[in-house]
Amino acid sequence: MNLLLAPDSFKGSLTALEVADSLERGLKRADANFEIEKLPMADGGEGTVQSLVDATGGRIVYREVVGPLGEEVEAFFGVLGDERTAVIEMAAASGLPLVPEEKRDPLQTTTYGTGELIKAALEEGCRKLIIGIGGSATNDCGVGMAQALGAKFLNVAGDDVAYGGGALTEIEEIDLSNLDPRLEEAQIEVACDVDNPLYGENGAAYIYGPQKGASAEVVKELDEGLREFATVIAEELGKEVAQIPGAGAAGGLGAGLLAFLEAELKPGIEIVIEASKIREIIKDVDLVITGEGQIDAQTICGKTPIGVAKVAKEYSCPVIGVAGSLGSEARKVYEHGIDTLFSIVNRPMDLDQASKEAARLLEGLGENIGRILKFKLSKEEI
Repeated sequence: MNLLLAPDSFKGSLTALEVADSLERGLKRADANFEIEKLPMADGGEGTVQSLVDATGGRIVYREVVGPLGEEVEAFFGVLGDERTAVIEMAAASGLPLVPEEKRDPLQTTTYGTGELIKAALEEGCRKLIIGIGGSATNDCGVGMAQALGAKFLNVAGDDVAYGGGALTEIEEIDLSNLDPRLEEAQIEVACDVDNPLYGENGAAYIYGPQKGASAEVVKELDEGLREFATVIAEELGKEVAQIPGAGAAGGLGAGLLAFLEAELKPGIEIVIEASKIREIIKDVDLVITGEGQIDAQTICGKTPIGVAKVAKEYSCPVIGVAGSLGSEARKVYEHGIDTLFSIVNRPMDLDQASKEAARLLEGLGENIGRILKFKLSKEEI
């Protein structure tokens, strides 16, 4: 029997590859004759770089960049096995966890470091860039990102504006003439799974500003800055990006990537499916095992297990879903290509204990699944 193990990571516990390795050990313990292929997966969020690097035989590149508060931080990106594609998580350079809670202020935080990672990827020879934009600490509409790549944003006096969302109302002129010329050769795909517009009650500031440290008064100021800057973008660049679904992602970085770098916003799982080349593998397997830390009603909203299952069903391949826990209404996934579900938890335990024992629990679950499959095979032979 040919099996494909294509899980997401179990956040805070195991990478996607470690999940697949654990399942493989258990399956092989049940039957050493199983033919197993492992393909770590992700949905464009945290862990996407590691998953795609593991899946394609790529490498991680580390760089010192400007962090969200303007200080130096060590960040990373992935170069995939084709040596042409880079995967960047903006949170690695401009993410909320990089800012202590007491210092969170989206009026000041910048995406400059994300731009530096894009530049570093171009220096590595990559001309296809996949950028995940979840988990930002910023609300600068991607101005810092573009500044790092050579763009200028000038105030009424002709001076460069400072970092942060608070500077957006000062911008009178956008000069992209000195953007890194290698960007003209680049294809940029942005993993974006939210549909927020740039401004307004469902925009970047009102929906995400408070978690980044913005008070009600600051949220209003940020929203006004985004609104005014959208007008400048339209006047200076001839681009209407404010109402495009996803423009408000990552404090407006979605809009900035569209306006300044001609990027394309796509669902994260679609990008990962293409980059991992899972279709080339799945057509030759008998069963797919996928999963994530928790499978629940949210799993059907573009998460990895459903993305994998949809591809599997293109080839009429059965799918097993595994998870650390099965949440409320997990059974909804049965309507989206997953045939059965298993939790790794084999006795009463709290989340901390389950996380610490995840590898062993997955191995045990893998053996149980393997024994079921072996029994099925033996019955078919009778």
